[in-house]
Amino acid sequence: MTSQAVVVAVVVTFNRRELLQTTLEGITGGTQVPDAIVVVDNASTDDTAEFLKDYQGPVPTDVVRLSANVGGAGGFVVGMERAVLDHHADHVWIMDDDTEPQPAALREALDASEAYRQETGEAPAFIASRVVWTDGRDHPMNRMRPRMGATEDARSAAARIGATQIRSASFVSVLIRAEEIKQHGLPIADYFIWNDDLEYTARISREGTALTTNASVANHHTKVFGDAGADPGPRFYYEVRNKLWVYTRSNALAPWEKILFTGASLRNWTRTIAASSNRKVLLGGLYKGLRHSLKAPRSNEQVLDGIYSLRDVREPVR
Repeated sequence: MTSQAVVVAVVVTFNRRELLQTTLEGITGGTQVPDAIVVVDNASTDDTAEFLKDYQGPVPTDVVRLSANVGGAGGFVVGMERAVLDHHADHVWIMDDDTEPQPAALREALDASEAYRQETGEAPAFIASRVVWTDGRDHPMNRMRPRMGATEDARSAAARIGATQIRSASFVSVLIRAEEIKQHGLPIADYFIWNDDLEYTARISREGTALTTNASVANHHTKVFGDAGADPGPRFYYEVRNKLWVYTRSNALAPWEKILFTGASLRNWTRTIAASSNRKVLLGGLYKGLRHSLKAPRSNEQVLDGIYSLRDVREPVR
């Protein structure tokens, strides 16, 4: 496929300079490279700022250093806004600083998007890479399940181009059409970490098509090989609060999906707490998360006040 589309990669980083370097090498070493890279540094306290100050890669790199850590969620809000408004992206390719896209990751994602458009006349909202751990095994934290309720025609159309219809994806190498960002807005910065990707990708795919293809691969350099059921310690608070925000404060999921997802979360939380060696910490996070979920997330402008002047990426209503 010959594509003239502008692709901008967005990487959010915090105190992981060596992993960030691996991420940038993966992006710039691909068979196709993006037109620009936006790196959002969440006020790192290691040598990330010095590394980025001296970084001179083969792709134009726009570094945004924030004065405070607003988490992965806030970082993606800033990076995606900048990619769309300052770099005029047609596709935004987003990932954390522990992601290592493999050489064909971007090329295959673009090819899948175009092949599906030619097959159906519809451009998919996003294409998610297959995510593997450092040893090549499918990473359970990023496993994407086929979309429930997809029609046989829709499943067949995806299969013919080597893809699978999905409902949501993690922010580990996902290629999003800028038109979707203009239509649906940005992620929710107040999530800070975890489930911001679930909410956002489910939001933009609720009425559209989302795909994953095994031909596009990214390594996820997490410390351990495990899924969301692994003991998260104090971060369990974000898992509980943010999942409840998705289920009660967002229109990303249909009512029947909210019922199914809530049941699954309750089962997972019960298993996680039961298996933990420090149940007191998880129970404290559960209680705090339940309590704080009763209040709606703050607006992105409130979260980023004094840190970054956010602009509106949405297309004006005509």
